[in-house]
Amino acid sequence: MQESGGGAVLDPDSVRGFEETDLALVDALQTDPRAPWTRIGPAVGIDATTAARRWARLRREGLAWVTAYAGPVTGAVGYVEVSCRPKRLAELSERLSALPWVLSVEHVVGDFDLFLTVAAVDLPALGRRVGTELGLLPGVRSTRTRLGVRVYQEGSGWKVRALEPAGRARLEGARPAAGAGLGGSSGHGPRGGLDRRLLAALGVDGRAGWAELAARTGLSESTVRRRLARELRDHEILVRCDLAQQVAGYPAIATYRATVPHGALDTTGAALARLPQIRLCASVTGSCNLLFSVWLRDLDGITALESLLDERFPHLTVQDRTVTLRTAKRMGRVLDDEGRAVGHVPMVV
Repeated sequence: MQESGGGAVLDPDSVRGFEETDLALVDALQTDPRAPWTRIGPAVGIDATTAARRWARLRREGLAWVTAYAGPVTGAVGYVEVSCRPKRLAELSERLSALPWVLSVEHVVGDFDLFLTVAAVDLPALGRRVGTELGLLPGVRSTRTRLGVRVYQEGSGWKVRALEPAGRARLEGARPAAGAGLGGSSGHGPRGGLDRRLLAALGVDGRAGWAELAARTGLSESTVRRRLARELRDHEILVRCDLAQQVAGYPAIATYRATVPHGALDTTGAALARLPQIRLCASVTGSCNLLFSVWLRDLDGITALESLLDERFPHLTVQDRTVTLRTAKRMGRVLDDEGRAVGHVPMVV
């Protein structure tokens, strides 16, 4: 993999893809992204040195990575549907992917062209970014924003499910107790400079060692450990292991906008979040009060999923469905056509 301009250029002939052990390794890191190799390796069924070597290959080839980002309790999150002018889609997607507050960019089939996840420190700042910085970009025809209210599931909770139950139990048993569930978009206020530097360092590599994090923040290693442990516990920072989903066998992404009676919204959202296909599930503002996204093995899986929704969630009414053609950016990582990471744009809330 060679560095060039805005990111890495991958030689397709050098990318081997995922073996079963690689997928189990990713699953282990999704379960505990910062666990030492001495715990990750035995959980997968390999030694620590082999685990570290396999991970280095996956990361080098853009097939998997560990990143960190501010949790939804620390700011305002919006899901923006963008309609583009003809022939401006590629240019606009590239410009949006370069913006640090545009966390994710998807090309979709539906009543609009791009689906974005954007973030800001508070609601007025989010309004300015969407209304001015985004809305006035060349090529933007119109936008519609749904404000995230409560998150029931997001990418840090999704797992590839390749790890043996005994290995998962080994990792989960060693993790500290989790804090409160993910909240909505009522922020805790601006982050301090040290917190921002810590988050920036983890955004590049969510497995960065204590010495590296201490050097980047100007804090002692013990202070970094305590600060990060608190922010992870309180979901002020989320760390997750992500992967090139097409190469890993998840080429189909569908996103739904649905309505649920208000009294059943939280229970429905929590139940949906337990489905293995769900990558994102959040209550939102607007005519539809629930938004959820799924990763599937193929487009045929949409029919099976919607049958399951009809059976298990009779109060849920799907109002709209879009299918993702390509993900250009996911939580700060710029992706190629097969979902491999080829660049990184530090996320700034």
